[in-house]
Amino acid sequence: MVRRTFDLLERYKAYFPDKPDALAGKQNGSWVTYSSREYIEKANQVSYGLMALGFKSGDKIATISNNRPEWNFVDMGMAQLGVIHVPVYPTISYDDFTYIFRHSEPAMLIVSDKQLNEKLKPITQKIPSIKDIYTFNQVNGAKNWMEILELGKENAERFIHELDEIKASIKPSDMVTLIYTSGTTGVPKGVMLSHQNLVSNFIATAQLHSIPPSGKALSFLPLCHVYERMVNYHFQYKGIGIYYAENMGTLLENMQEIHPSIFLTVPRLLERIYAGIIGKGKDLPLLKKMIFFWAVNLGLRYEHDHRNGLLYDLSLKIADKLIFSKWREVIGGNVTYIVCGGAALQERLERIFCAARITILQGYGLTETSPVIAVNDPSKNNFKIGTVGTVLEDVDLKISDDGEILCKGPNVMMGYYKDPVLTSEVIDKEGWFHTGDVGVFVDKIFLKITDRKKEIFKLSSGKYVAPQIIENKCKESFFIEQVMVIGENEKFASAIISPNFNFLHNWCSRHGVSFRDNFELITIPKVIARYQREISHINKTLGQTEQLKRFRLVAEEWSQNTGELSPTLKLKRKSICDKYREIIDDIYAVKNGD
Repeated sequence: MVRRTFDLLERYKAYFPDKPDALAGKQNGSWVTYSSREYIEKANQVSYGLMALGFKSGDKIATISNNRPEWNFVDMGMAQLGVIHVPVYPTISYDDFTYIFRHSEPAMLIVSDKQLNEKLKPITQKIPSIKDIYTFNQVNGAKNWMEILELGKENAERFIHELDEIKASIKPSDMVTLIYTSGTTGVPKGVMLSHQNLVSNFIATAQLHSIPPSGKALSFLPLCHVYERMVNYHFQYKGIGIYYAENMGTLLENMQEIHPSIFLTVPRLLERIYAGIIGKGKDLPLLKKMIFFWAVNLGLRYEHDHRNGLLYDLSLKIADKLIFSKWREVIGGNVTYIVCGGAALQERLERIFCAARITILQGYGLTETSPVIAVNDPSKNNFKIGTVGTVLEDVDLKISDDGEILCKGPNVMMGYYKDPVLTSEVIDKEGWFHTGDVGVFVDKIFLKITDRKKEIFKLSSGKYVAPQIIENKCKESFFIEQVMVIGENEKFASAIISPNFNFLHNWCSRHGVSFRDNFELITIPKVIARYQREISHINKTLGQTEQLKRFRLVAEEWSQNTGELSPTLKLKRKSICDKYREIIDDIYAVKNGD
């Protein structure tokens, strides 16, 4: 019975003892697989090695790494010793690294490569708790994680019985990890999660599909985020082989190599895949282009469970043979499900991919809820496009009077580390966690997220605006890569737009628009007029209060590296407002004249 995360290793012994590809990663251009037996052996060696180094229950180790099989060896090695795993994004700022290390006080860092080792060394010299840095890759002059393994091999007989005693003493309610939120506002918060939090979530979600142990999963979202990490355990629980992509640039290549059955993603990646497919469709010869967009328009009308009728189903079969089958081939030809979370997904994307027999399972949750609260459930045919599905078994949910989603269950965090006051602000006396998200039930059982409570703002007229809904509508335009809706305490809503420069450059080439660089491009009247057409079209779908009266284009592409997006690709609204303060002031400078 799996009650703690490391019980997954015993489950491998019982159900998947000879699995040849429990974990896999690429080394020197070739896939290297690790069997379930090797996984168990290396996890135990990590535990013994850490014991030889003096680690004990309650100590902390931080990992700063890309996704790779070794991450799991050290994760399980820590867990069964009672050492608390602090996984940290490799891409965060110097200040965030410093804050997290000072706040969590890890005794050791394990980093992926030379670049991170050099980046973090100066920070660690200021943090008294950190005694050592180890690397996964071989780095000259640095300690390597294999030294821990070797130390474990040497001390296995010495510690084998003691480790068994420690494992037996660890309770499901004990903390297993400390995960820092990505911090779209303020400093990161340390979320304390227990074994029970994560185990309850991965067992509940494992009931939602029937992908067999022979299936493969491609993993590329960061394992330091609770979303990918929990489903990583979920795959292990199901015995599905986990293959770690080399990087975001090799995803399609890796899909072609391993033919995955399932993978996790965020909406932004699906938006990019869709935009790329549509871009190629526009370059087809006339007849093929007509067939392509006939299929696309058909797919955009898709309804679940054959609700469009027999004629639609027959048309869809033709479209599948001519067009959509080729889409599936691009992502390996074997994908049954794509699990999507982390942000709101455009409904049209859900429809078009489902029409192409690539089922999108949209879900919802937070780091504080381990993370899944609700998800579309194909196993019970509880599936509705435009919603995040039904609430997980053993999780209670209610909508407060002001529309906020409240959650209670075994998935709710232990609390915020070193911050009981903040914990009491989000978990009330009755045990309800206040998510900060606003939602409604559709057909009484399907949860639909309408916005973040903190992101909804009020105009000076007293009317409320929910920016996420408007932003998602805007991103349906091929001209718009990212957008942030603004207007708190102002007379009207406006938008700051980061264009889709690849698409815009192609448009300029077709329409004879010359420009020196993106800074000049966004000032050209013909370009601004084209964006005004897009905004005017979007405004027709919005209520009067929501309509965007003004917009400004910016010359930068937003990313997590440049500070506008969080590691989970959500807008960092405060950072964007600070960066474009002059532009925002200019937008509203003449508001009194309106």
